Amino acid sequence: MLVARYSAVAHRTAHLLGAGAEAEDVVQEAFVKAYRHLAGFRRDSAFRPWLLRIVANETHNLTRGRGRRAELAVRLGQEPEGSGPEDPAGAAVAADRSARLLAAVRALPDREREAVVCRYFLQLSEAETAEVLGCPVGSVKSRTFRGLRRLREEVGRELL
Repeated sequence: MLVARYSAVAHRTAHLLGAGAEAEDVVQEAFVKAYRHLAGFRRDSAFRPWLLRIVANETHNLTRGRGRRAELAVRLGQEPEGSGPEDPAGAAVAADRSARLLAAVRALPDREREAVVCRYFLQLSEAETAEVLGCPVGSVKSRTFRGLRRLREEVGRELL
């Protein structure tokens, strides 16, 4: 039941944090580790942030182990307003903006990228992000602030 419920968000997290094509392996290992350590899980806590922290740690281990950054892959589930099948120009502009933004996110330092991805791509709260990344809420706030500032400088205010 837990795998069915959290598999999609775990895959999205692994992809966004840099696992790329190896996201499936990261997620599988994270679920195995979660199962092995389920007895240590505090039942009064939320399962999702606990699992996503395991996914984040596994992704970090993967990217550190291979010695390079993996590509950040995002599947956008929504079309921007004003673009649709009948508006190819709007779709092209939206695709260009998305590509610029994703390239800028990929270029962020790891800690800032992780905070921005958790907060804005995964839509986690600051507390959930802190739990996933294993850092204080204040660190999440400062990393997110610095990451957004770099993104504004890189891609301009029209995208943010």
